[in-house]
Amino acid sequence: MKTILHSADRRGHVSFGWLDSHHSFSFGNYYDPEKLHFGMLRVLNDDVITGGSGFGMHAHDNMEIVSIPLTGAIEHKDSMGTQSVINENDVQIMSAGTGIKHSEFNHFKDKDANFLQIWIIPKKRNIQPRYDQKTFDPAERVNQFQTVVAPDNDKAVRINQDAWFSLANLEAGFATKYEIKNPGNGVYAFVLNGSVTINEQTLFKRDALGIWDVNEIEIDAGTDMELLLIDIPMVA
Repeated sequence: MKTILHSADRRGHVSFGWLDSHHSFSFGNYYDPEKLHFGMLRVLNDDVITGGSGFGMHAHDNMEIVSIPLTGAIEHKDSMGTQSVINENDVQIMSAGTGIKHSEFNHFKDKDANFLQIWIIPKKRNIQPRYDQKTFDPAERVNQFQTVVAPDNDKAVRINQDAWFSLANLEAGFATKYEIKNPGNGVYAFVLNGSVTINEQTLFKRDALGIWDVNEIEIDAGTDMELLLIDIPMVA
């Protein structure tokens, strides 16, 4: 088993007034040669956008981009003609493929929106761009794993990679195990709230632990807590 700890207070940070963002991996002006990626996971940005503000139209290609609102709502528009609002308990994916432009704005004028933007290196390049969004019942992640992103599950948003995202809301003292989906995959565990011990490593809010060369991980909730697991290929 191999692990790497990314503590919350060691993330990159930028603030532009309208945007306050923490970067788990090198991004923009933040560069750390030891935090370029975790396997095919390239970006995990924890963004807070003030009311009425956002990212104007900009381009991407050959990247799987997952957005998970934690509080508030995000308005999405793209060059395929998609217009949508992404709310709490929604998960959105955009397969950029051969190229796409999109914008993301806080849906509300009077309160902040906090969302995770996650980039995954795709399995197949230059596919036709596509968009998917689904709403998930939080009751279905209490003391269990709720798959929200997958290559092979119609109930989840579909990703162009052998990757699975799972959310779990675990009650204090609850212990469980997570089995890694594919041989050769690792897991990037990102704590949304609360505290948890994973394979004897204690983590707190916004801490992360990457784990690979193992078949399963042991999870023990120290408090009521929320967890995101990204099950991801370690090599292309």
